[in-house]
Amino acid sequence: MSNSIKVLAKMDSFEHEQVIFCQDKDTGLKAIIAIHDTTLGPALGGTRMWDYENEEEALEDVLRLSRGMTFKAAISGLELGGGKAVIIGDATKHKTKNLMKKFGKFVDTLSGKYITAEDVGMSTKDMEYVRMETKHVTGIPKSMGGSGDPSPVTAYGVFMGIKASSKFLWGDDNLKDKKILVQGIGHVGEYLVKYLSDEKANVFISDINQTKLDNVASKYDATIIDNDSVFDFDMDIYAPCALGGILNTSNINKLKCSIVCGGANNQFEDETRDSLHLKEKGIVFAPDFLVNSGGLINVYSELKGYNRDKALEQTKEIYNTTLDILKKSKEEGITSYSAALKIAKNRIEAKKL
Repeated sequence: MSNSIKVLAKMDSFEHEQVIFCQDKDTGLKAIIAIHDTTLGPALGGTRMWDYENEEEALEDVLRLSRGMTFKAAISGLELGGGKAVIIGDATKHKTKNLMKKFGKFVDTLSGKYITAEDVGMSTKDMEYVRMETKHVTGIPKSMGGSGDPSPVTAYGVFMGIKASSKFLWGDDNLKDKKILVQGIGHVGEYLVKYLSDEKANVFISDINQTKLDNVASKYDATIIDNDSVFDFDMDIYAPCALGGILNTSNINKLKCSIVCGGANNQFEDETRDSLHLKEKGIVFAPDFLVNSGGLINVYSELKGYNRDKALEQTKEIYNTTLDILKKSKEEGITSYSAALKIAKNRIEAKKL
């Protein structure tokens, strides 16, 4: 089977509308833009720069991420579709102003069908470079009329999801003294640690970056856990905030917690199998594409004239939506992931009528 046919088969399995491959010899840019569904509106989703092992891994990631953005926008009530972009390369070594500007030119060729923003390996400064070449970008600096870094709002949404899950399971959303492990303390993870620390939770952290760990542990009085010991650690709440695919058959068997609620996208290796596995273990799962939608809500508000208070108020609603989905899951005897997916898909299908 030729590579082009393999890509089309992948697109078919994930139900994508369009995949665009971009490269530029002068800047070294190698990027993929995936547009999953534009039924509800233009596809909005961040650009991730990552040192992928190969192009196939990058394609798989961008397809999964863009599909997740469709459901994230749908369940959040936004007039947006799902899209995502990945740039292949080490952001600490290969990213340049010219590379980001060239990427912006590729985004501009889509005439607004895809709107980009920052993701892993990106900053508001990078979005400023992209903005030099296209107006179809959000998450730009406040000095340019944007909302700046969306991470604090993303973390706030995850925090709301954790509190709602606690309310559902224990009848009380007070997190004081709860043992909560945040795995991955990038922008979102660190802000989440702050929210949890302010609530007097007993916070534990893990990451592959020791310098970052030491800094966050010192700043918020958090306890460091070895990354290889995460699934052996006895905790109340597990908050995965690193890359996706973290939950699979093997480590779910070892998982020692009552709630899983974190900021990472696509947390399951296999959505159907692994969400059912968590349910069978009696672990409450707050669907990732719901609880981490705060960042999307934040950058979406830029399109209508940014208002931080309004974005935070809408993000706060993640609490009630999480509660509704967990109750629906219990009443219908289905996984919380299936319950959330059903709501998102129904909204998309209703738009087609």
